[in-house]
Amino acid sequence: MTSNSSIAARNVRSSKRSSLLLGLLIGGLLLMVVLIGGMMFGAADIPSNTVVDALFHYDESIFEHLIIQTVRLPRVLAGAIVGASLATAGAIMQGVTRNPLASPGLLGVNAGAAFAVVLGVNILGAIPLSAYAGFAMVGATVAAVAVYSLGSMGRGGATPLRLTLAGVVITAFVASFTTAILITNRDTLDQIRFWTVGSLAGRDFPLLLQTAPWMLVGMVGALLLARQITTISLGDDIAAGLGQNTLIVKALAALMVVLLAGAAVALAGPVGFVGLIAPHIVRFLVGVDYRWILPYSALTGALLVVSGDLIARVIIRPLELPVGVIMALVGAPFFVYLARWKVKS
Repeated sequence: MTSNSSIAARNVRSSKRSSLLLGLLIGGLLLMVVLIGGMMFGAADIPSNTVVDALFHYDESIFEHLIIQTVRLPRVLAGAIVGASLATAGAIMQGVTRNPLASPGLLGVNAGAAFAVVLGVNILGAIPLSAYAGFAMVGATVAAVAVYSLGSMGRGGATPLRLTLAGVVITAFVASFTTAILITNRDTLDQIRFWTVGSLAGRDFPLLLQTAPWMLVGMVGALLLARQITTISLGDDIAAGLGQNTLIVKALAALMVVLLAGAAVALAGPVGFVGLIAPHIVRFLVGVDYRWILPYSALTGALLVVSGDLIARVIIRPLELPVGVIMALVGAPFFVYLARWKVKS
């Protein structure tokens, strides 16, 4: 009987694993379709066969090929890695803090990164986008430490509610200084006004190659920590009882969040709500195991941002909106719903 039960349990686990792997494959194919759509549609539409031809038989003398290779391809790839990074960072934060409202945007990480970049531009003048990453990571780190320190004050330590309130306070505080700099310095405003609301316009391959390695390190590190994050998400006492050093795991997880969110903000600006929405969608589909939540979140985040940027480019064409505006329109109602659900529960 015991043997039959163990075989049945093993078969169930194997079937679930196969289903989840199939889901990743389907999601990957869907992302490819959205990426091709992002290269087809814009201020002027380009046929799908021309897009494929530009990817595999590039001829720089053909104008459409030039547009695909130098403008639209790097843009959709930037959207994919930014979305994947922000969604993974959000999933890590929700797991480690056990706070369903946690995300880089709501806990001050994006705001800190943006402020550091704006401050750097204000002090140093015109600097290339490639220099934003260093400033963004420093700002993200300082903001994350500030939020955790503020949320840990008093009895009970860093509860989910305290961390959320601390994130709101730090975000508002930092955003006020960012706004003050932009208002009082027209040169700074002119250089990064679209970047501050989250934009993928003008991103090129050199910039991707400079920021993508940081995101790759953060992504690999997050996947290596997935099992430990799953345990911590069940409670610090349970994790400690299983022999886990929760302080070290949380510190490493925070480092991955800084790498992912800092590099993403440097590349596209503070695109909000991706890290909030994607993990909740994924958790509904795959459960509580972060070995699956993290890769699914990355895929979902990539789909969200690339799709959002596609909508932003065609909704008022030949003009376009920053992708951050579209994500805010989608994410704000989702946040209100989550907040109401949290209060009721």
